This record gives sequence, structure tokens and C-alpha cells, in this order.
Amino acid sequence: MTAMTAPTTGRIVVAGGSMGGLRAAEQLRAAGWTGTITVIGDEPHMPYNRPPLSKEVLAGKAPFESLAFTPKAAAADVEWRLGTRVVAADLDRRVVELDDGSAISYDGLVVATGMRPRRLRCPGPLTGRHTVRTLADAQGLRDELTRPGARVVVVGAGFIGCEVAATAVGLGVREVTVVDPLPLPMVGPLGELLGRALLKRHEERGVRFALDTGVSGFEGEDRVTGVVLSDGSVLPADVVVESVGSVANVEWLEGNGLDLSDGVLTCEQLRVGGRPEVVAVGDVARFPNARYDGVPRRVEHWSIPTDTAKHAAKALVVHLTGTDGDLVPFAPLPTFWSDQHDFRLQSFGAPVLGKDDVRILDGDPDGDVLVGYHTGGRLVGVVALGGQAAAMGAARYRTQLLKQPALTA
Repeated sequence: MTAMTAPTTGRIVVAGGSMGGLRAAEQLRAAGWTGTITVIGDEPHMPYNRPPLSKEVLAGKAPFESLAFTPKAAAADVEWRLGTRVVAADLDRRVVELDDGSAISYDGLVVATGMRPRRLRCPGPLTGRHTVRTLADAQGLRDELTRPGARVVVVGAGFIGCEVAATAVGLGVREVTVVDPLPLPMVGPLGELLGRALLKRHEERGVRFALDTGVSGFEGEDRVTGVVLSDGSVLPADVVVESVGSVANVEWLEGNGLDLSDGVLTCEQLRVGGRPEVVAVGDVARFPNARYDGVPRRVEHWSIPTDTAKHAAKALVVHLTGTDGDLVPFAPLPTFWSDQHDFRLQSFGAPVLGKDDVRILDGDPDGDVLVGYHTGGRLVGVVALGGQAAAMGAARYRTQLLKQPALTA
């Protein structure tokens, strides 16, 4: 970044106190912002690592202290307002309103309010039904999973659903059944080849599946005793985990003329609604990825808060200070992993774009396997399933994926 031509004074408000909010605050300082930074978060905790919630925390192997992020020294002076939620914004006046009745004016705004779990809208009792998004969620669910003889039904065979099912089996839960309207676990993001391999591995370890079926209701008086499937059959259940996707926390931005149909639509610089003083970071941001086809998408991977924060912070500071930041289009390489039972899924790139052309690059689906996803004959993503050797195999393709020109080039 070139030398500043305007003072870095004023206030930047970061709406959202999770990992994306923390990384945004840190990157704003790294980009040269010396003015006030105020982070507003609805949880009472400082930001913490969420992936262990469905695994180590649920299994009782990780205390909260091990999850908390330590802010970088440069961000030690950031103002944190925790246990407080942003409820409205007037982008023309540059003001956000909080649930305690106060209002804060800003020069720059970072949208980092993230997601919340989607809930099933089915008749029946609420007690005994859980989601896994926050520390409190994981702690409450663990208390129920450790009840002797618990019968668990997980609704949703995606990442979180499969991880919770694996953790429950590891805790010794006697019955764990996963329900999903699709024919295979994780078939949406990974396709049939790995979906079949995952189904086999989970079943071999004691997880039951009810696939190609949905949930129409819940039985019970004061709490759930059964899950009613779409065909009318009932699965006995003492504990239900709803893992049926996420909803973007964007209601507070309504009334500002923004596209909020799926998160917050941004441009290639992560700026929101043509307003250079407003940027979005994390999984709430729906951005075009210049590495691929330029279609705006949300990405709910662990790497995205850091990647988006670095780019958005620079774009915001460049605008607020009037500097020449040599901005280039945002082009991250999405990365994710998922630990289930005694195996790991490790991915680099965008497998979802290449599900129509899936090839085994190495290994066998019954053991360690490395799978490539292609578009027009070009590799756009790799996923490894198995042990450490398989994960290392996927990592070897990372450089190749990074060096490829954009799909639109």
C-alpha cells in the first residue's frame, strides 16, 4: 500500500464478533487503520474456533479455553461490545442501532454477522431438539448425549450432521440414525463417489441411515420421543439434532436497497451495494470468486473469514484514506476439512463446480482415496478421504490449483 494521503481517524464498526469479526479487526490494523475499531458481538464470549464444537467439545475432549482465539497484539486496543446485537442500520446516515437501544455512527462498516442454524418447521415439542453453532449449543447437546441409553436422530447428512453422528457413536450412544432427503451423505458438495464411500464407512462404525426421506413432525408431549418421517414411519428418539443448513443474519440490513437473497451480495472487492465504505466478510458474504466463473456464492469454509477479512480490510482502508491500494479482484482458494470417526475429509478448491466430472486420482474408495473434480477437463478441486497420507496427497495439488488461470480468463 502506498503512503497515506488522509489521516486514519474516525471509527470503523465491525458488526459480528465471531472469527470473521476478529480477523477483520486484525486486518484493519495490518492495513494501516489507526482510528477506532468497535466490534459488536451477540455472544458473551470473545471469538472462538467453531469446528471443534461438533467434535472435540461434544466429545468432552476440549475445554472452552482451548477454543478461544488470542487477538494479535496490533489489535489489542480494539473496543469489544459483547452480549450486544446489531438490530438495524441506516447506511445513508452511517449509523447502526443495537438491541440495548443505543446507536453508533461510523465511517466504515464491516458486515460480519455470519449465519445461524436453520430450524425445521414441523409440529411437535421443542424440548430435546438441538442445533450446533455456539458453545452453549455444544455444551447443552453433550449433556443429553451422555444420558444412559440415549437414542439420537440427526436430521441432515451434511458436514455437521455426519460429524455429530460420528461423535455420538464415539461417546457410546446406543442408537444413532441420520435422516436426509438425499440418497447419500454429503452428496451435495461432494457427489456420488465420495457419498457412497462415506455411507459405507459410517455404517461400518455403527451409524444408521434413513435416506431419501424427510421429517414431517415430532412425537411427544413435553419433549421429543420420536421423529415422524415423510412416509409416516416413526424413529424413536430421545435427542434430535437439526443440521439442515444455515440462515444468513442479514435482517438488520433490510431497508437499505441491498441484495440479501442469500447473504450479502458484494462486488469483487467485497464492497456491499456499491458503497465503498461498507464491506462484508465471512460466510455471510456472497462474492464473485475471480479464480472461477465469477458467479457470486457464499462459502461456509473455515478459511473464508481470514481470506475475506484480509481483502476487505485493505479495500475499506484504501477508500477511507484515499490511497492507491493496487486492489486486485478477490480470488481465494477455498479449503475445508472434516474429521469423522477415525478418518478425515480434506479439500482444496471448489469441488462443487466439478461434480459432473469426478475422477479418482489415487487410491481406492474402500481405503485412502484422492478424488479430482473437473470442469471442461480442467481440475477445479481435490478431496481426500482417509488418513494422514490421503490428506497430504490433497495438499500436493494445492500449488497446482493456485497457479491455474481463472476459468473466465
